[in-house]
Amino acid sequence: MARDSKDKIRQRIHKRIRHRLHGTSERPRLAVFRSLKHIYAQVIDDAKGHTVVSASSSEKNAANGGNIAGAKVIGKLVAERAKDKGINAVVFDRGGYLYHGRVKALADAAREAGLEF
Repeated sequence: MARDSKDKIRQRIHKRIRHRLHGTSERPRLAVFRSLKHIYAQVIDDAKGHTVVSASSSEKNAANGGNIAGAKVIGKLVAERAKDKGINAVVFDRGGYLYHGRVKALADAAREAGLEF
């Protein structure tokens, strides 16, 4: 039997998490994806099936790429954009990643900027 790659394991964990996690119009889902170079965050309304707001370190004016400092900037940015759309509370979807490092930095920055989760 072949060994699974880290990404396949992460996808399996994310699938398991998504069985319990659902974003609604009142409390959408804050989904995080991290690549080697960048970090991405989306606020998703699963009831309607569309992205309400998003932010990523690959945007033109975003700084620092995919490191912890960049994750803090993206967390603050996505929280500000969500507040502008009238979203105050979200459900955090860590995307199968450990709640550590860049994922934790993004979540903490979003909380400090006023999002509740």
